[in-house]
Amino acid sequence: MTERKLKRPEVLAPAGTLEKLKTAIHYGADAVYIGGDAYGLRSRAGNFSFEEMEEGVAFAKQYGAKVYVAANMVTHEGNEAGAGEFFKKLRDIGISAVIISDPALIEICASEAPGLEIHLSTQASATNAETLKFWQNEGLERVVLAREVSMEELAEIRRHTDIQIEAFIHGAMCISYSGRCTLSNHMSMRDANRGGCSQSCRWKYELFDMPFANEHRSLTENGDVTEEFSMSAVDMSMIEHIPDLIENGVDSLKIEGRMKSIHYVSTVSNVYKAAVDSYISDPENYVCKQEWIDELWKVAQRELASGFYYNVPTENEQLFGPRRKIPVYKFIGEVLSYDEASKIATVRQRNHFSIGDEIEFYGPNFHHFEQTITEMKNDEGESIDRAPNPMMVLTMPVAQPVKPGDMIRKKKE
Repeated sequence: MTERKLKRPEVLAPAGTLEKLKTAIHYGADAVYIGGDAYGLRSRAGNFSFEEMEEGVAFAKQYGAKVYVAANMVTHEGNEAGAGEFFKKLRDIGISAVIISDPALIEICASEAPGLEIHLSTQASATNAETLKFWQNEGLERVVLAREVSMEELAEIRRHTDIQIEAFIHGAMCISYSGRCTLSNHMSMRDANRGGCSQSCRWKYELFDMPFANEHRSLTENGDVTEEFSMSAVDMSMIEHIPDLIENGVDSLKIEGRMKSIHYVSTVSNVYKAAVDSYISDPENYVCKQEWIDELWKVAQRELASGFYYNVPTENEQLFGPRRKIPVYKFIGEVLSYDEASKIATVRQRNHFSIGDEIEFYGPNFHHFEQTITEMKNDEGESIDRAPNPMMVLTMPVAQPVKPGDMIRKKKE
């Protein structure tokens, strides 16, 4: 029996800051996507200066990883000014590709920054093979599929095209088709398609009874309806369906979340790298491990579902009504160094913790363990019973060896 040769897809992680870029790659991401100071859709994501991009690219190269820049805004008249120089600078810095949705920016990038790969953003709503062929003929290397594409459609697209396919596998889902929404523009004067989305869909809304033209009665206030409403979608998680994605030829598995924390980025990158490596190494005996699923729930902010891959989402994939309690963990610190002789770790605090707390250490390649904090000392060697100050450096004995870059978390009370 000949052994099947499967192509390993890249695990593509979000990186809203330089710290998150380094964390994602350290925890297994093969590539990261970031935003520059213009042309992106996350104006509050801690976007990168050119100097930070240079440092990020240099770091990524040490690990054989790639850095992509999202420039996926919808341009209004005049917004495209300066884009050619921007793309040329990205190319010269060593950025591997730019992610664009607007044809004007695609044309500018192709003509003024030759050699810089272009990936079509999910904002462009690519949902069929003919569309992918069109963009391939325009010189694009990769298409990020619309999140509304089903697994059956994805398989059909792959059968008829050979352009690279990138597909979202984890993170927040937009309530609007391919993220093209103007709720934020109308309700908070912030343009969702030019980087300013205020996530109006996730606000809480009241329901009103309006039987007459000049009257309205709140059904929430009067107790007729006990739950406030929203248009908020649950988050996506495809950890249980990695074989389908790989077998159907997805080249890049994309994680959403440039605004998310290093706790989220490290955990999700770690999990999907483990799952992908496991399937590629032995597909016939692959099992989706419960510890992977449990790990993702530690950083979950909402319910999890598989998006549009296997069916059209229903009211069960929206956030209203009672939901099961999600065990929420808090990121509390990171390891700076470890002394093997004394078994003492030096850590930097990120959130409050105290003597007696049950904590969990975790690192790349699924090294993690739990212990109780029994002793702590500040940077002057004085014993302390709690760590209340942000970014304070302290030491503590640890039950197992740890490494710089390992993270510490605990359950929220």
